[in-house]
Amino acid sequence: MENQPVTDLNELMKRRLEELHELKSRNVETFAYDYPVTDYSSDILLNYEKFEGKTVNIAGRIMAIRRMGKASFSHLLDNKGKIQVYLRKDDIGEDNYAVFKLLDIGDIIGISGYVFTTKTGEISVHASGFKLLTKSMRPIPIAKETIDENGNKVVYDQFSDKELRYRQRYLDLIVNPDVKDVFVKRSKIIREIRNFLDNKGYIEVQTPVLQTLYGGASARPFITHHNALDMKLFLRIAEELYLKRLIVGGFEGVYELGTVFRNEGIDRTHNPEFSMLELYVAYKDYEWMMDFVEVMIREVVQNALGTTVVNVDGKTLDFGKKWKRISYAGEIKNNCGIDIFSESLENMKSFLKSSGVEIAHLKTKGQIIDELFETVVQDKLIEPTFCVDYPLEISPLAKRHRSQEGLVERFEGFILGREICNAFSELNDPIDQKERFIEQKKNFELGDDEAQQMDEDFIKSLEYGMPPTAGLGVGIDRLIMILTNQPSIKDVILFPHMRNK
Repeated sequence: MENQPVTDLNELMKRRLEELHELKSRNVETFAYDYPVTDYSSDILLNYEKFEGKTVNIAGRIMAIRRMGKASFSHLLDNKGKIQVYLRKDDIGEDNYAVFKLLDIGDIIGISGYVFTTKTGEISVHASGFKLLTKSMRPIPIAKETIDENGNKVVYDQFSDKELRYRQRYLDLIVNPDVKDVFVKRSKIIREIRNFLDNKGYIEVQTPVLQTLYGGASARPFITHHNALDMKLFLRIAEELYLKRLIVGGFEGVYELGTVFRNEGIDRTHNPEFSMLELYVAYKDYEWMMDFVEVMIREVVQNALGTTVVNVDGKTLDFGKKWKRISYAGEIKNNCGIDIFSESLENMKSFLKSSGVEIAHLKTKGQIIDELFETVVQDKLIEPTFCVDYPLEISPLAKRHRSQEGLVERFEGFILGREICNAFSELNDPIDQKERFIEQKKNFELGDDEAQQMDEDFIKSLEYGMPPTAGLGVGIDRLIMILTNQPSIKDVILFPHMRNK
C-alpha cells in the first residue's frame, strides 16, 4: 500500500467516507464505546474440543472479506491471532447483513456466535450477531498470496518498506504479525530480568532523568532548559552516579531499568534513547559480577524463551555454557601484535590508518586504544565472552586493578561482536576519583567531547564512604536484538527515532 498512487488512495478514502455517511444514515454507531469480549482466536483454535458448539464473543480487525450473495466469510485479527468468521443473512437479519456489506478490510467489529468447523476443515465462528466498533478511514496494506505454476506460494503487495514500517509502527503491527511477537518477547525478557533481581533481594529505584550534570558514561548529552529555575539541564546518559549515592546511603543492592539518552549517531546498534539496566551490589567485585551476569542471562533466556539455545544470523548460541574470558590488552596483542603498554601512539595511529580507520576525531590515548580494540578484536567475539582488565585511561569510574599496573577491574560482555554489558569493581576512593575527573576535564579540553564531567557532589558522597561495590550496566535493546534474532535496534524499539521526512 506504500506504493499506492495518491489519487487512488484519495479515492479509496473518499469511498470509505461515503460508507461512513451511509452507515450513520442507517443509525449505525460507527465508533462504539465498548464491547463484551470473552474469548480470543488462539484459545479457540488451540482448544477446539472445549469450544465446539459454544457461544463466544470475539472482537478484532477485519483482515479479509469474501462475499457470496447471502453469506460471507471474513478473517478477524484480535490480540492473540486470526480466526475465520462466517456470516449468513438468514442468521443475522437482512438489515444487519446490509450493514456488513458496507464494511471494509481494516474495520473493527465484534462477533457473537458459536464455534464450528467448515466443510473445508477450518475452525470458524458462525455469527449470530455482530457490531461495528470502529470504521477504518484508511485502507490498510494487505499482502496477497498466489500459487505459481510450480506450486510455490508467492506473496506480493507486502508492507515491507523498512522506513515506513518504523514510522508507522501501528500499521506494521497490524499487517506483520511477527513484529508483535518480537515485542511480546521483549516484555517477557524484561519481566524475567526484574524477577531475577527482585528474587535476589535487590531494590528497584528511580533516579533523575533531568540532571544538572551528566555523568556515568562517555557520551554527549542532550541539553534542555528549565524555565521556572532558568537553568540548563541534561537528559541523563547513565543511571550510575545516583545509584552509587544510594549505596553510600546504606542500600546494599539497587537497580534501575529505565531509559537513557545519548546525543550520538543512529545505526544498527545505536538509538539516541535506549533501555539500560544498571545494578550496584555492595561488598562485591567484578569477578563476582561476571559470575552473576552469566547466571542472570542464562535464567532469563530459559524462562523467557523456554530454552538456553538461540539461533541468530545462522549462528547457534548456547547460554547454558560458561562464557569465555579474555584479556583486553592480550587480545589486542594476539590479533595485531601491538602491546598497548609499550607501543607509541604514533605507531598505533599508523596501524589504524593502514586499516582504513578515520582517526582525525581520536584526540586522546584512551580513544586510540579503544578504537584499536574495536578494529582488531570486537567483531571476532561471537560466542558470549567477557573481555576483562581495561586500561585506566578509558575507565574513569573503575577501581585500579589490585595486581596489574595501568589497568582497572572492569569487564565488558560481548555477543556476536556487540557490546552487551559493562561492569566494574567500582572506584570508591574519593581522592582517586577526583583525580580521574580532572584528567577527564583535560581530555575534554583536548577535544574529547564524550569525556566525563567533574561531579563535586558525587565526590562529596564518596568522602562519606562507599563500601566495596560491584556495578553493572546492560544494554537491554542489544540483548533483545540477539534473543529475538533482529538485525537492527529499530526492530526492538517500538518507536525508534527517524530523520524528519
